[in-house]
Amino acid sequence: MRTYTNVKDLGNLQEAVKEALEIKKNRYAYKHIGENKTLLMVFFNSSLRTRLSTQKAGMNLGMNTMVLDINQGAWKLETERGVIMDGDKPEHILEAIPVMGCYCDVIGVRAFAQFENKEYDYQETIINQFIKYSGKPVFSMEAATGHPLQAFADLITIEEHKKTARPKVVLSWAPHPKALPQAVPNSFADFMNEADVDFVITHPKGYELAEQFVRGARVEYDQMKAFEGADFIYAKNWAAYQDPNYGKIISSDRNWTVSDRQMAVTNNAHFMHCLPVRRNMIVTDEVIESAQSLVIPEAANREISAQVVIKRLLTAP
Repeated sequence: MRTYTNVKDLGNLQEAVKEALEIKKNRYAYKHIGENKTLLMVFFNSSLRTRLSTQKAGMNLGMNTMVLDINQGAWKLETERGVIMDGDKPEHILEAIPVMGCYCDVIGVRAFAQFENKEYDYQETIINQFIKYSGKPVFSMEAATGHPLQAFADLITIEEHKKTARPKVVLSWAPHPKALPQAVPNSFADFMNEADVDFVITHPKGYELAEQFVRGARVEYDQMKAFEGADFIYAKNWAAYQDPNYGKIISSDRNWTVSDRQMAVTNNAHFMHCLPVRRNMIVTDEVIESAQSLVIPEAANREISAQVVIKRLLTAP
């Protein structure tokens, strides 16, 4: 494995989860793999869980870790070809990337959708430039259209807490005051479609996700109907994907906030969210603080998902 950007990069998903659970039993069993190797984490956007969990994963494997905040303490980078660089960006990413590659063995990149150009976002321009020009293995710490480290951690969490062989998992849109990328729901759908679960996506009309991620999943526009008998509820906001509303908020319907009302029709479902979460917008205090909430174990598993990925990048032939 030279890159990690989607579920297909993991190969056999059951084997990947098994490997994750083994690593969780002993995080330091493979610390010799990263000895004298360096992990570079490049952030174009803010982070808490991704930064801490990925750095810890690298350290568990014996790696040196470096963190570069592009917007704090680094030159502003131009990302477009053909631009006359007479503005506030003194360095081009096509020079910066090969330089970064000189100083490390593995690169993690975090770069959100800009919502200025749908084609630019969905071509994953920034992370693909790192893959093409760095000369080093590259993994996504959240890109414009996907967050595969989060989705892998989500799957690990579901495997640890499921009570039936094939649980019903529901991805539910919820309101938010800001327009958020589709990255987390895209990757969650990407993983759930490959996992052995009964997967349902529910959202108001107009919030349909890209078909490449939805694939064969059932889409239900009635949230209460979607929640019936569910074993896991994954709440997340995302901005509209479909044109002409790409990147826009087209609904703020608070009836979609996950509360005891919706959870009452589930099969005593676990609640999941990637964090950070806007309380009483995405989910009520009562639900997120309940015994069925998995948001903290889910966040803890980010260390494990990152460690599996980095381990595989280090040991790839």
